[in-house]
Amino acid sequence: MKNKTSRRQFIGAASTLIAGSMMASYDSFGVPNFINNLGKSGSTIKGVRLGLITYSFRDLPDQSAEATLDYIRQCGITNIELMGGPAESFAGAPKNPVDFRTLMPLWRKRQQKQELTEEEKKTLADVEAKGKMYREEMAKWRLNAPMSKFEEFSKMYKKADIEIYAFKPDAFGMQNTDTDIDYGLRAAKALGASHVTLEHPSNDAHTLKLGKAAEKYGLKVGYHGHEQQTPTFWDTALSQSPANALNLDLGHYVAAGNTNPLDIIKQKHDRIVSMHMKDRKTKANGGDNLPWGTAETPLADALRLMRDNKYTFPATIELEYKIPEGSTPIDEVKKCLEFCKAALG
Repeated sequence: MKNKTSRRQFIGAASTLIAGSMMASYDSFGVPNFINNLGKSGSTIKGVRLGLITYSFRDLPDQSAEATLDYIRQCGITNIELMGGPAESFAGAPKNPVDFRTLMPLWRKRQQKQELTEEEKKTLADVEAKGKMYREEMAKWRLNAPMSKFEEFSKMYKKADIEIYAFKPDAFGMQNTDTDIDYGLRAAKALGASHVTLEHPSNDAHTLKLGKAAEKYGLKVGYHGHEQQTPTFWDTALSQSPANALNLDLGHYVAAGNTNPLDIIKQKHDRIVSMHMKDRKTKANGGDNLPWGTAETPLADALRLMRDNKYTFPATIELEYKIPEGSTPIDEVKKCLEFCKAALG
């Protein structure tokens, strides 16, 4: 397959790079007083593991390990896919000079082929240059990154009854070295994750490399897709290694124009390690990303399919629709979780 950079690959990398830009210190925040008030099953409902990707909190100013944990607990979530920023900053990674909230509106505008002003072009170029330098600093830091800090991070989250099932650092892309990849897998193992996630690189040699590397650590690699997803999108990667798997995104799959979206869950459930949940319209209707229950993605049917067939992979809430006026990411994640609970009866 031809190598290309997708929007989702960029976002995954950018959010990881920028997450450290506004970190509070561990000492200044303080460890929360953990009280298990979520019930025995937590956010596993009727056997369905309802999770959350911490990317959903990208617009909140404090991206530290402790603040992120507090956000998760406020939402009532007990299973997570963890972005790289909170864990890497906790482990002592260099501080990111880039503000994600400055970058993303400009990047989206460019992707949508809207005209940028000269000032916006200058700002975007400056942000991307800083991001490149930061990536180089991160590569150096990762050479000797302390795995003990990732283990400490894991213990802190486990004490709060939060399970980290997936880890998504900016360490597995085409631009990353073999050393980066090995670091990312070791960190995921230290965090207690069962798999790592990244945007499918659309490069067969790279998926082969990642699959073989993950095999050594007993981990899986979940390849995420955007509007490039098709029923056969993952087939080559799946054939290359038993460690290669799907990080299916049901909303994007619908927006890509695929019909009968539940079929891919039925057909590939044994190779799905986690599934992102969002409500998007079909391609024919514009593909808009909307509050849950108002678009055309069969989220409720997918959850019931998982319940009835006892599929064990997590259904991951990914908050990507526009936050309504007066609301917050935490409030909206809570609404998504309530939608799931209602669907599962």
